[in-house]
Amino acid sequence: MDTNNIEAIVREILAGIKGGSNAPSSKVGAGAPDKARVAMLVEKERFELQEHKIPEIGDDDILVKVEGCGVCGTDAHEFKNDPFGLIPVVLGHEGTGEIVKMGKNVVKDSAGKPLAVGDKVVTCMIFADEPEITMYDLNKQNVGKADVYGLLPDDDVKFNGWFADYIVIRKGSTVFNVSDLDLDSRILIEPCAVLIHAVERAKTTGILRFNSRVVVQGCGPIGLICIAVLRTMGIENIVAVDGNEQRLNFAKRMGAEKSVDFRNHKGADALGKAVADAFGGHYADFAFQCTGNPVAHANIYKMIRRGGGLCELGFFINGGDATINPHFDLCSKEITLVGSWVYTLRDYATTFDFLKRAQAIGLPLKELITHKFPLEEINEALKTNLAMKGLKIAIVNK
Repeated sequence: MDTNNIEAIVREILAGIKGGSNAPSSKVGAGAPDKARVAMLVEKERFELQEHKIPEIGDDDILVKVEGCGVCGTDAHEFKNDPFGLIPVVLGHEGTGEIVKMGKNVVKDSAGKPLAVGDKVVTCMIFADEPEITMYDLNKQNVGKADVYGLLPDDDVKFNGWFADYIVIRKGSTVFNVSDLDLDSRILIEPCAVLIHAVERAKTTGILRFNSRVVVQGCGPIGLICIAVLRTMGIENIVAVDGNEQRLNFAKRMGAEKSVDFRNHKGADALGKAVADAFGGHYADFAFQCTGNPVAHANIYKMIRRGGGLCELGFFINGGDATINPHFDLCSKEITLVGSWVYTLRDYATTFDFLKRAQAIGLPLKELITHKFPLEEINEALKTNLAMKGLKIAIVNK
């Protein structure tokens, strides 16, 4: 090899280091294919596995190999009824995976943590139209005015949801490096963020304290995580309400001191008295209503003391009207009521510390994932969710 060849090679290497004209436009890991599969919801109650060409990754984009994604109640509602009118759509918003390719402009996540090929990540919201939204935005804007992967209408990108082999993370998205968490914990980040937000909303009332008597109604994944969040805060006097013995037993493992099976009590007053009896003759200082059921919402006021508080977070979609008596249920008791819907960007990041804390004190949070299906069995996974078999259902790629 002559001197001229050596000089040419050196110039090429230096140009790449300095980001010159010969620098690659993206950072690439091993094994990124040209094509991959998505589970496209093509009609009600039917996903179809489709193979599409992975689009070019732009300077501000990230290609992620999907490792797993939880099945949310929202996914189940869309699967069964298409209430959002999204079909055809690639669902899945509780996902996580490994970066295999990233644009040259991507250097850190939404919290300022470095990002590199091989890192494990989750997404939160897409603020493409509002670039000023940040982790520390004082407006505390929740998901209501943002887009979310897994709820994006189909377009030329195709890889818009986590029910797939790969997902394309676009410019304007929020993304977090969670390489220090295991796969099951990462799958649970999104639903846990919902409860972090709810508890933060509850704290604004000034009623929720360390020694509060707290009732949690509804012991599906949301209610069970709610109990876990309260327990990590040091709140111990928790009563769980549900009509499923298995879920009530799991609630105690999550930190509930006592439980009440609503099937054993006729009428809201009787149920309220049963909760009071579980608290040693006292009604709850604070309540979390996690069912999404209008009758359950109407009942919960009977469980709360005068001057107590209530956080309603169960109605993620329109579940119908609830009938209450404004005088007896709200006004004369001076109940402080807050609503909670999804989460803010800051709540999402707080969730990472909650997951570590829950594990440190021995809460069986990861046991919430009772069923794991491969992508090929996604239709069965959604039907399992709708049948209320188990607790958290997840799609896990091998």
